[in-house]
Amino acid sequence: MVDHDMLIPRPRRSTPGDGAFEITPTTRIAADAASESVRLYLQQTLRGSTGLPVRDADEHAGPVDVVALRVAEDPSVLPSGPTTDPDDRTEAFRLTVTSTGVEVLGGSPAGVFYGVQALLQLLPADVYRSGRVATGPWSVPAGVVEDAPAFAWRGVMLDVCRHFRTKHEVMRVVDQLAAHRLNRLHFHLTEDQGWRIEIRKYPRLTEVGSWRRESQVGAHVLDDDGVLRPQSFDGRPHGGYYTQDDIREIVAYAADRFVTVVPEIETPGHVRAALAAYPHLGVHPDRPVEVWTEWGIADDVLNAEDSTIAFFQDVLDEVIALFPSDFIGIGGDECPKVQWQQDPRTQERIRELGLEDEEQLQAWIIGRLAAHLESRGRRAFGWDEILEGGTLSPSATVVSWRGLTGARTAAKRGHDVISSPDDQAYLDYRQSDLPTEPIPVSIVLSVDDVYAFDPVPSGLTDEERAHVIGGQGNMWTEHVDTARKLDYQLFPRVAALAEALWSADTTGPRDVAEFRGRLAEHTARLEAMGIEYRHEAGPFPWEQRPGVPGRPHTREERAAYIDAVTANIAE
Repeated sequence: MVDHDMLIPRPRRSTPGDGAFEITPTTRIAADAASESVRLYLQQTLRGSTGLPVRDADEHAGPVDVVALRVAEDPSVLPSGPTTDPDDRTEAFRLTVTSTGVEVLGGSPAGVFYGVQALLQLLPADVYRSGRVATGPWSVPAGVVEDAPAFAWRGVMLDVCRHFRTKHEVMRVVDQLAAHRLNRLHFHLTEDQGWRIEIRKYPRLTEVGSWRRESQVGAHVLDDDGVLRPQSFDGRPHGGYYTQDDIREIVAYAADRFVTVVPEIETPGHVRAALAAYPHLGVHPDRPVEVWTEWGIADDVLNAEDSTIAFFQDVLDEVIALFPSDFIGIGGDECPKVQWQQDPRTQERIRELGLEDEEQLQAWIIGRLAAHLESRGRRAFGWDEILEGGTLSPSATVVSWRGLTGARTAAKRGHDVISSPDDQAYLDYRQSDLPTEPIPVSIVLSVDDVYAFDPVPSGLTDEERAHVIGGQGNMWTEHVDTARKLDYQLFPRVAALAEALWSADTTGPRDVAEFRGRLAEHTARLEAMGIEYRHEAGPFPWEQRPGVPGRPHTREERAAYIDAVTANIAE
């Protein structure tokens, strides 16, 4: 049996009991109406791995040999909720196990679901397999686990533009997040290198923009004249996109696991795939471009004409119809200004709009799209560059990725914040200094570094701290071209991320050695799920990419760069 002390994330309170409960052929599952979807999830999981029938029990069945799932009539009996809203107990739960039965009590169906995740972790790791390989016993140690999250937003951003992931691969990631009590999948759907969502009003976005003729291999390298250039390309077309029905399926699948899929449509930079499809959206419509085959930042950006704003408002209307998420991403990051600076029409447009410079022009474009989302009852969120220009709508939420400077500034200005600092939460970064690390990117970001992630920057008042609604890890995929490599980059760091965002410091001071002890047990669960996580000793031979260049940096180099590029938003 698994000890209560081995749970990830670490619970707020765990009290061991006497004996254990065994799931047998006669065990049944009862659920109130609100928890019915959780019952279906638990039955599907247990039937596949144990071979046991775990049939329905009546909601009012006796407690013997029953796993009872229900929403609390009085949620105040459960642990308090996130630090920003302690009265919100929707994700809180209490799991009670005796020798005769199990009860999962949640503040809402989401809380019941997270209680079920704790229950599954207390079973043998083979419960996570899709087919039966063991005969049991399927025993759960007696005791009480009470828990609630420290942060409301606990997520992972998945870039499916640099390298496309199929619908089933995306849903597999959803399962992985749900098992770790992460509740947001930030879905990065458009880029210079590909447009991945069907927009019916503008079919060329996928007809043209969803594929590129080849892809850069590795990072840029210095050539003989001192210029950074790609070393090589793979010579293979790459592409794919999600139909609107695919999107509906992913969203519904995630909702059944209490994961909200949050879409992002990039503007006004990172738009070359859109410009390849519809050149009139760009600053130079007379200069056709192709979907970009390189990594990095293309100079091509949107023009500032009203017709271009209307085009993306149309795009957002179709996105809104597909995603129930309160938040809709509109990008805003890494927007080069060179085309705007050199283009007479753009300079004329800046004067027409009464703006001072290109930063304010970017803020105007973001502001128009944010206002459109607000008029549709949604909230815009964007990367921390949207703070530039100083005119951001108060309803906009900021994703702070260039360290925590953006988080600090946004909170002081009254914006809600999602923290995702690259030096603590960028999951594409290399995991060690080993020379065998595949295509090493930027700084070393180890499991220990992610475990220490704190979304709340220093120097804030209590009122300002309340604007930090959570955090996320970001999975960029320039160098992640297979689902196996995705596993390698995500895990086991996602387990550390989950604890940093769910438990944070609410269960006491963080102890990385203690966490690593639990993580060693947790890897058996990852293996049962089929996750090819990075092993502590380093990459296996087949995980290495000899000869493919990366772009490693020291922490000092990266910090100096981040300080320089955030100077215009620091307060």
